[in-house]
Amino acid sequence: MEEVLKLQQKIVPEIVELFEKRYNILRTIYYNQPIGRRVLANNLGIGERIVRTEINFLKSQNFIEISTPGMTITDEGEEIIDKLKDFIHHLRGLSEIEKFLKESLKLRNVIIVPGDLNEDSTVINELGRAASNYLKSVVKDNSIIAITGGSTVKEVIDNMPKVAGLKDILVVPARGGMGKNVETQANTLAAKLANKVEGNYKLLHVPDNLSDKAMSTIIKETDIQDILSNIYNANILIYGVGRAELMAERRGLSEEEIDELKDKGAVGEAFGYYFNKEGKIVHSTPSIGIRNEEIGKIETLIAVAGGKSKAKAIIATQLNNPNGVLITDEGAARELINLFK
Repeated sequence: MEEVLKLQQKIVPEIVELFEKRYNILRTIYYNQPIGRRVLANNLGIGERIVRTEINFLKSQNFIEISTPGMTITDEGEEIIDKLKDFIHHLRGLSEIEKFLKESLKLRNVIIVPGDLNEDSTVINELGRAASNYLKSVVKDNSIIAITGGSTVKEVIDNMPKVAGLKDILVVPARGGMGKNVETQANTLAAKLANKVEGNYKLLHVPDNLSDKAMSTIIKETDIQDILSNIYNANILIYGVGRAELMAERRGLSEEEIDELKDKGAVGEAFGYYFNKEGKIVHSTPSIGIRNEEIGKIETLIAVAGGKSKAKAIIATQLNNPNGVLITDEGAARELINLFK
């Protein structure tokens, strides 16, 4: 297939360009439906006249419907979007990039979705879908799944289909809660995922950034000891990756602590640990939950992060992680190549 694509790009490059344009229009409608023509044109950054022409074509092929609220995707259009994903993947040479990053980062696997989350917010849906499909492929009877919080991990859980037939699945939050948004906290997401896989869940009602004294007291509680045992014995960990400075601000670190992180060269954050560009931990925030010394024992580590701006953070947190699987987007992947080269 790749040879055919390369020939097409050389002989009739305009066809490839038109193909990608129509795919992007369909995909944007799908994630924003119902959507008007003007909003669609703004989202895609192309003229209304061009959009009007393409919309007329897509409607004639029964891929979209147009009504008063706006445009929506038909069943046939949804099927086309799903089938075209692999083609777009080959068209943009993402398979070769996946192989390069897998070897460079020394990971078990790398999965790349088209687009750049920094430029197109709908790419987070693709990241969530790709990660949930991978999770579905690796979860098995008696699995213990630990998950962190955050909007990216929430997208994974939202896209996870109902899975029947699995036995004795347990879902646990990987660490204490962070932030005021209950919808994206690990406890909420753990309960939601457990429902989708017909499993059980346990909650960890402990906030981040406790004092040493409070933490030493709480950790002695029987219920806390019980869930910590489950967390430490997790088979699968799903987590997001953040830029060090931004995550430090979200976790309420002081300006002095943030300056200290910069001095130590912290560029990436995952599950409360801050990493420098060599992948070494330079700081951690006090919390009850997953510990770095337990991470290496987990069979499957699924990191989900997208956007060109996350590239340095991805290298810092993913380098030399043989059990790691990285789900990222094209924007981050191409920037990773630039950083490696």
